Amino acid sequence: MTDDKFPAQAFLDAGYQAQWFGQKTYNGVALLSRTPATEVIKNIPGFDDDMARVITGTVEGVRVIGAYFPNGQEPGSDKFEYKMEWLKGLRTWVREELAAHPKLVLMGDYNITFDDDDVWDPVGLEGSIHCTEEERYHLRALVALGLHDSYRLFDQPAKSFSWWDYRNAGFTRNRGMRIDHILVSNALKPMVQACTIDKQPRQNERPSDHAPVVVTLSL
Repeated sequence: MTDDKFPAQAFLDAGYQAQWFGQKTYNGVALLSRTPATEVIKNIPGFDDDMARVITGTVEGVRVIGAYFPNGQEPGSDKFEYKMEWLKGLRTWVREELAAHPKLVLMGDYNITFDDDDVWDPVGLEGSIHCTEEERYHLRALVALGLHDSYRLFDQPAKSFSWWDYRNAGFTRNRGMRIDHILVSNALKPMVQACTIDKQPRQNERPSDHAPVVVTLSL
């Protein structure tokens, strides 16, 4: 939704401060917190982009980056090339943010799987969008900055996914992917108490095709 339609008062009534960055149709991000976020930045500084994809703020000493990564459509497309350039821009900026804010979280819909364990049919979907080597290279490069996949800091059930296609009974047949990630910095890694995927909302009558990923930190 556009910024003027964001339900800020409803969140305030529920006890949350809100920062948001929206636009029509598919894009838009928001950061909700019990205490006000400071040093708020929208999108990636230095990367020219007309899509509302990133919002960043500091909450109680933790730098939080919330991002909606480009989908990419299909390898070889203009949208895939945009995704590759966007990922490069993100990595350059996250490196700078880590240097300034050791306690950092990078979270959101990445639209990328880490490896075959994140895909319901790794053979059939090999090389398709979200599963290409090019996308996974950029995801590994983010991790190499000094970040950790909080979900895999713990033993997790096999075939644990965060997204399922609405078509062909994807959710009920567990034909999904894990494309929503919460990466934490070296400084935060010892503070991670748990990380789970909450599948309950995906069972609602009109759900998102994603399920929430929840990390618990002891600060």
